[in-house]
Amino acid sequence: MRQTILSAILVSSALVANAQVSLKPDNIDDVVRAMTLEEKATLVVGTSRQGSTGGMQGGNGMVGAHADLVPGAAGTTQPVARLGITPSILTDGPAGVRISPTRQNDTQTYYCTGFPVGTALACTWNQELVEQVGRAIGNEVLEYGCDVILAPGMNIHRSPLCGRNFEYYSEDPFVTGKIAAAYVRGVQSQGVGTSVKHFAVNSQETNRTEVNEVVSQRALREIYLKGFEIAVREGRPWTVMSSYNRVNGVYTQQSRDLLTTILRDEWGFDGVVMTDWTGQRNTAEQIKAGNDLMEPGAQAQTQEVIAKVKSGELSMSDLDICVKRILQYLVKTPRYRGYKYSNRPDLKAHAEVTRQSATEGMVLLKNSSATLPIKSTAKVSVFGVTAYDFIAGGTGSGDVNKAYTIDLMTGLSNAGVAVNKKLADVYLKYKEYQQSLTDAIPRRGWFWGKALLPEMALSRQIIDGQAQESDVAIITIGRQAGEGSDRKEA
Repeated sequence: MRQTILSAILVSSALVANAQVSLKPDNIDDVVRAMTLEEKATLVVGTSRQGSTGGMQGGNGMVGAHADLVPGAAGTTQPVARLGITPSILTDGPAGVRISPTRQNDTQTYYCTGFPVGTALACTWNQELVEQVGRAIGNEVLEYGCDVILAPGMNIHRSPLCGRNFEYYSEDPFVTGKIAAAYVRGVQSQGVGTSVKHFAVNSQETNRTEVNEVVSQRALREIYLKGFEIAVREGRPWTVMSSYNRVNGVYTQQSRDLLTTILRDEWGFDGVVMTDWTGQRNTAEQIKAGNDLMEPGAQAQTQEVIAKVKSGELSMSDLDICVKRILQYLVKTPRYRGYKYSNRPDLKAHAEVTRQSATEGMVLLKNSSATLPIKSTAKVSVFGVTAYDFIAGGTGSGDVNKAYTIDLMTGLSNAGVAVNKKLADVYLKYKEYQQSLTDAIPRRGWFWGKALLPEMALSRQIIDGQAQESDVAIITIGRQAGEGSDRKEA
C-alpha cells in the first residue's frame, strides 16, 4: 500500500513538473523530455484524416477541411496544448496558395493569385524574378494564416507525358535546382516555409504510389537528386516532402539512405521531412528512415507508433529525433509566433507580378517578317476553343482557386487589338452550348478540375472567309493535364 501511494505521488509530481514546461526556442530538449509517449506519437502524425485508416482514396491524395483553422488547407500538425505546442498549417502549391475561396456563413472571399506554373518560371532563367514571385506567394501564405506551402515541385521532366510536368521546372537538373532555390528564398523571406517535393524520382503519375523506379547511382546523383541538392544547399527550405514511389525497391519514405545519409548527412539539411499524402504504410520504418511527419495523418498511425515503441520495434530515441525536429520547425512558424494575419493579401499587386513573370516566361521561337508585335491597326481572327475558355494551370493540388481568369480573346481586346467579332461570337455560343452539356454531367470532384471543352470543327468556307476579313490569325491549341494521371501518347 505504501509503495502504491509513493508511486502515485511520484507520477503526480512528474505531471505537475511537465505541465510547467511550455515550448520556447531555447527549451526544446526540456519539452521533449516532458512529453509522454502518446504526445510524441500525436506530434509526428498529421490531423487531416484522424479517425480513418489513411489519407488516400482511389489512389489520390486527399485535401483536409480544417474548417476551424484554414478551410481547404492540405494538412496540419497536431497541437499539444499543455506544453504550448501549437498546430501548423500546410497549404498546397506550387503556383500559388490553394485554400477554399468561400466559407460557410462568411461573405468575404479568400481567392489567391494564380502565378505562372513551374515550367513557365523556369523558362525565364531569371532567379531574381523567381524570388520576386516567391515573395508574393509567401505573402499570401502568411496573410491567409498558413505556415508552409507544399512547394516547389521539382521533379525531372523525364517524359513529356507526365501529368504534373506543369508543376515541375525542367529536364535539366541545374536549371531545376537554381530556379527552385530562388523560389524557396523568395517564399521564406516572408517568414513562412516551403516543402521541396517530391523527393525523389517521382516523374510519373501512373501507379505513382507503388511504382518502383530502377535507377543507376550515377543517374540518381547527376540527374534526379542534383536539383534537390542545389535547392537544399542554396535555398535552405524548412521542409522536404518524401515521394510516393519506390526507388530501387525501397519506398522513398522508408529509405534511410535517401532521407538521412544523403539529405541530412551529406547535404546538411536540418529541417523536417514529411511524407507525401499517403495512406498508412510502415510508420515505424518511416520514422527510422528520417521521416519526421506522417501526412495527412490517421489515428491508426498514432496507435502504431505507440505500440511499436512499447514492443521495442521502434526506439524512443528514433522517435525523439523526429519530435525534436518538428519542435524546431514549429517555433519558426507564424502561428507559433502569434502573427495576426489579415486574410487580405494585396491580390492586385500580386497580379502585376504574375503578368511580368508570365511575360518573361514566354518563349518566341521565330518571328518571321516582324509579325510580332501585332500592329494596332490589324484585324485579328482568334481560332481555338481554349482562346475563349482559357486553361489557367493544371488540375489537382497544383491548381489555384483564382478570383478570375482573363482569356486570350479578352486579353487581346483589352490590349486594343481588333478581334474579329463574327468569329468570336461563334466560339462564345459554342462555348456556352458545350458548357451546358458539361454542367449536366455529375462533377468529378476538385481533383480533376473543370472539363476541357472539345475543339470546334470549322468548315473550309469559314476559314477562307476569315482570311479575307482579317490580317492576322491566332490559333490556340489547348491541352490539360494534372495530378493523378499521365497524358496519353495519342
